[in-house]
This record gives sequence, structure tokens and C-alpha cells, in this order.
Amino acid sequence: MTNDLEKVPATPGNISPFERIRRTNDAGHEYWSSRDFAQVLGYTDYRNFEQVVLKARTACFNSGQRIEDHFVDITEMIEIGKGGQREVRTTLLSRYGCYLVIQNADPSKEIVALGQTYFAVQTRRQEIADQATEVGRRLLLRDEMKIHNTRLAETAKRAGVITSIDYAIFQNHGYMGLYGGMTAQDIHHRKKLKKNEQILDHMGSTELAANLFRATQTEEKIRRERITGKDHA
Repeated sequence: MTNDLEKVPATPGNISPFERIRRTNDAGHEYWSSRDFAQVLGYTDYRNFEQVVLKARTACFNSGQRIEDHFVDITEMIEIGKGGQREVRTTLLSRYGCYLVIQNADPSKEIVALGQTYFAVQTRRQEIADQATEVGRRLLLRDEMKIHNTRLAETAKRAGVITSIDYAIFQNHGYMGLYGGMTAQDIHHRKKLKKNEQILDHMGSTELAANLFRATQTEEKIRRERITGKDHA
């Protein structure tokens, strides 16, 4: 009986067959072709592999991910012999999409077991890298928030927001504008923070960026329109 691994073209050194078929687009983003993937996994009838991709899409949806971020359907031309071509449907897969596909492929195939290990390890590495990047972005934005909150406080004070109570009310209106009417206390409660914990210390980079925009635009509006009086501010 022929081993499925023997169907996979030889790769130089110890390069994984899954790494060999990895592609990158003009923006430098990686992806895999479902047709390449089916060939490596030994699916001689692509229609059988389409059922695996369908199960992977369902798993993607159930995991709370956007399907279109990981599975992109395209139509491409393939050679059919004697110089002829025909249209076929292909799905472009992200690394996470590949991970879900391999989890739903035929487990009796040895190459599938190898693929499960490969994509589990690579997906985890990417998660760690993304987390490290997120931490860096968050720290950078948190530092920017400290700077711009100081500037905003100075600008608000010149506009007439003098006392600490006035400034707390001023800041609360900023949060209410950004969070659909939620006050700082509401946000604090929603995040399940302790009394001495600060809201800004418990935001991801996207939320911090939105608040940085709020602070910079508020300061700019007060300056540009020369707003005076705490009520107007």
C-alpha cells in the first residue's frame, strides 16, 4: 500500500510540505491555495476536499471568527492538457484557515497528523507574536494617552474647567460621547475593575487609540474654537 507521504513531492532539507506551498501576496500576507493543500494531503478527488473546507468554515464561524478573514473563494484557470484551460473554484486560506482544515481532514492519513502538528505549532507562534505586538502597541498608546490627557487638562483649565470636580464632569462627558452615553463609572463596572483600578490601564490598543483620538480632537476643538466657560467646554 502506498504511503500518503510518498505522494508529496520531495522538499529540500527539512522544509515542511505545507511551508513549500505557502504563498504571499503583493502586500506580503501569507496564504495557501486549497488545491495545493488538497494535493499535499493526498485528496485525489477535489470534491471530497471541498467537504473538508466546508466543515472548516463552520468551525471558523463557531469559534467567533469572521469566515471571510480566513476563507476567500476565487475563480482561476488551470491547464487541462494540449494547451487548454478551464475555470475552477479555489479557496484561499489563512494560516488559521489551514489549521481548521487540517483538523477536519481524514485523520487516517499520516500527512494529516503531520499537518496538525505543523499548523498547531505555527498558529501558536503567530498568536504569541501577535500578543507581543499588541502589548507593544498598547504600551505606546498608553504613554501617548498620559501625555495628551495632561495637555487636555491644561487646555480645559484655560477654558474654565478649574476644579477637580469640574474636570471629572468634563472627562465624563468625553466618555459618554465615545461610549454611547456610558459614564466612566459605567465603563469601570462593565470592565469589572476594582475601585482603585484605572480604566485606561485595562484597554486594548484599539480602544486606547479611540480614546487618544477623543482626547486630541477635544483639545483641538477647544483651542480652535477658543471655547471659554466650563459649561461650553
